[in-house]
Amino acid sequence: MRVCGVELSGNDANICLLSLADEVFQIPDCRARKLTHPKDADAGDLKYFYSTFAKLVEDYKIDKIIIRQRPMKGKFAGGAVGFKLEAAIELLDNVEVIVLSPTAIKESLKRNPVHVPMAETGLKMFQETAFNTAFAYLMKDKYDI
Repeated sequence: MRVCGVELSGNDANICLLSLADEVFQIPDCRARKLTHPKDADAGDLKYFYSTFAKLVEDYKIDKIIIRQRPMKGKFAGGAVGFKLEAAIELLDNVEVIVLSPTAIKESLKRNPVHVPMAETGLKMFQETAFNTAFAYLMKDKYDI
């Protein structure tokens, strides 16, 4: 199974592909690490973001997209652009989209910690949350936690 972990931060969608096959995790190469939507964008820019993400799903044969849930209010609340990006991702065809709460991610990582330092994965530091989201989902799904 190949999943795409997504962390929405401001007007960026930080992404990380992760697959699990025969008890082995793999981080496939991906042409994009981050998809950006301009803050003062119009509908055309949102359609471009949508089509770019859809093409990514198609090209990399992604089975599920796992989005890290953001609070709707409070200090760490997501902004309007982030919610637009989330809606665009959730509307993608031919892929299941799951929004995973930070609590579920934390619980899964607590029971199944990542044993490889982030520096050794080949990922950028801004992709760490997206990676953890994908990893937590795969571990939660595999071990039914």
